[in-house]
Amino acid sequence: MTVVLLTTALVIVIALLASAGAGKLARMDGATYPAALTRAAITFAAVVTLATTVAGTFAALLN
Repeated sequence: MTVVLLTTALVIVIALLASAGAGKLARMDGATYPAALTRAAITFAAVVTLATTVAGTFAALLN
């Protein structure tokens, strides 16, 4: 149970860092705040979706 919680926390932290970076890069590129926030949200969702897909694939392979 502890490993699952720590892995979930790590994925969320990585997703937050990636989305913050995407938002910052969007602002540096001249995007408006709403556009930068949208890009950050899309990046966050993509990282969480990728992590879920990889975890599902590993679970299927290990069973």
